[in-house]
Amino acid sequence: MMRRFAKWLSILLVAAVIFAGGGFWYIFMSPYGYHPAEPAIIDERIAEQDVFVYGTLRHDGLRWIIMGTPIETRKATLKGYRKRDLDIHPQPDGEVHGEVLTVGPAALRALDRYERLGVRYTRESVKLEDGTTAWVYKRLPE
Repeated sequence: MMRRFAKWLSILLVAAVIFAGGGFWYIFMSPYGYHPAEPAIIDERIAEQDVFVYGTLRHDGLRWIIMGTPIETRKATLKGYRKRDLDIHPQPDGEVHGEVLTVGPAALRALDRYERLGVRYTRESVKLEDGTTAWVYKRLPE
C-alpha cells in the first residue's frame, strides 16, 4: 500500500513541476500570449545598458532563468521614489534600494518580456543616487 502511495505521489509531483514550468514558460518566455500595445524600443547599437531592479528581479536564480545566463549586479539607490508593493511612486524624500544589472539588447528584450512591457509595466530612464542613468520598470495604471 505504501509503495503505491509513493508511486502516485511521485507522479503527481513530477506532473506539478512540468505544469508549473510550462506555465512559467508560456507567461514569461513564449512567443504566445504576450502582445504589447507598442513594441519596445531597443537600440541594438548600444552594447550594454543599465537596469535598476527593486523587486523579483533581485533574485539571481530568476534572472538566470529569464535571461539564460547569470549576471553580476551592484547595489544602487533611487532617490525621490518610494516602493509600494510591486511598484515605485515619486516621493520627494523617498528612496528605493535595489540593484543595477548591466545587460545587452537580447537580455533587455527578455526583461521587457518578463515585466510584460506595455501591458503591465513601462520602462523609464531614471538617474540613480550615484549619478548614473538606468532603466527602471514602473507599473502602468490599471
